[in-house]
Amino acid sequence: MEQHRFLLKADWPGGRNEVGFIETSNLKTKISIPTEMDGPGIGTNPDEMLLGAAATCYIITLAAMMERRRIPVESLTQESEGIVEVDKGVITYKKIIHRPKVILERNCTADQIDTVKQLTERAEKSCMISRAIQGNVEIGLEAIVELSN
Repeated sequence: MEQHRFLLKADWPGGRNEVGFIETSNLKTKISIPTEMDGPGIGTNPDEMLLGAAATCYIITLAAMMERRRIPVESLTQESEGIVEVDKGVITYKKIIHRPKVILERNCTADQIDTVKQLTERAEKSCMISRAIQGNVEIGLEAIVELSN
């Protein structure tokens, strides 16, 4: 069985409202508690990073699925939203909503359009991050699939 390993180094200088630093092979950034949670809001934070992991995994998975089927895509964009709930001091990541927008080239067939609509749903179920958080964080999908003008 093949395994891939990823390493993250973190440096945290002190208490709750300090600013730390993380580094991976392709990411170097400051980290802190977000202002929404009464932190300094400098750099990124775990909430954004979980959202980023889920969003990038989803869009890359969807792109790969469409590429394998040779579907002519003009553009693929996405917005994702993370919803975090604080109830009696307990912070819970409740939901992530992906909103991909797929613009297909004008010459796409009706079958290809239907396939892409199915793939937008299948990509969420196939994404490694979605599978990792399944049962803990609800994943929503609001996909738009259109032909180019």
